[in-house]
Amino acid sequence: MRRHLNTLYVTTQQSYLSKDGQNVVIKADGTQIGRVPIHTLGSVVCFGRVSMSPALMGFCAEQGVAIAYLSEHGRFLARVEGPVSGNVLLRREQYRLADDGARCATIVRSIVTGKTLNQRAVVRRALRDHGDRMDEAARARLERAEERLTQAARRTGKLQDTDALRGLEGEAAQLYFAVFDDLILGSQDAFSFQRRSRRPPLDPVNALLSFIYTLLLHDIRAALETVGLDPAVGFLHRDRPGRPSLALDLMEEFRPIVADRLVLSLINRKQAKAKAFRHMENGAVLMSDDLRKDVLVAYQERKRDQLMHPFLEERATVGLLWHLQAQLLARHLRGDLDGYPPFVWK
Repeated sequence: MRRHLNTLYVTTQQSYLSKDGQNVVIKADGTQIGRVPIHTLGSVVCFGRVSMSPALMGFCAEQGVAIAYLSEHGRFLARVEGPVSGNVLLRREQYRLADDGARCATIVRSIVTGKTLNQRAVVRRALRDHGDRMDEAARARLERAEERLTQAARRTGKLQDTDALRGLEGEAAQLYFAVFDDLILGSQDAFSFQRRSRRPPLDPVNALLSFIYTLLLHDIRAALETVGLDPAVGFLHRDRPGRPSLALDLMEEFRPIVADRLVLSLINRKQAKAKAFRHMENGAVLMSDDLRKDVLVAYQERKRDQLMHPFLEERATVGLLWHLQAQLLARHLRGDLDGYPPFVWK
């Protein structure tokens, strides 16, 4: 039986985490609000003004439990972990491949193909489930986007250059986000989407996307470290100090089917409401504490869903998928697989 590592999210401001035997104890205003056995955790994520005892921090390092610090609104700040684990030979092969243009392009092609097909799957699922509720113009735009994303996925097989594949990935992303507003079925005025904006997010949809992308990136980085890969050295994303390039690479396959679909679900089911967002003077849009907690719960619930892994042909929880993909990537780097099989949602 397999299970993915669990994550403890601490969002209560001014809370304090300490060690009591083999447990993590969470207190707020001097009152215990939670107690979690350390062996059930893979990581701890602290939002905003959350502090931790040195004893607990050291214990987490010894137990292989990573600690991530995010701003109150989900921006990544820092990560604390114990000694780096993993096979040094695997990492050396990762570095060699990243510097080999031809070999690097084979992995980038798989990632871009997987992401593009998953973007198409989101559009296709919307047409299948909600096409009869859309007006004719929106339905036509989505049908055109589906066709063009199919063409983009086919073109990846003809490209041998990493930069050309990066360009195609950007083109597919433009096609996809150009029709993202048509995927929003309710509260069009409050949740209108015009374009992707990151730092800062300039509307509620982008605020939700950025927050869930941050959670997903944290989980994928942990999965890569678990199998011994270096999250900082990627193939699609260029190396940059402080950037987890490989984690961003692996996340591309899961942005559409995990993060984007969760955002659409929260909006279309009216779980995210316009009043739960604050519009700042600089144009930034921030989520309320209550909405952020609701999103965290929804994200954890989504990770418990089960589906069929198309390459392994076995059922797995969504939260285990990036661990499986990290293992498949490691197997490819070791030479056990001829290529890296991306996760493609059916």
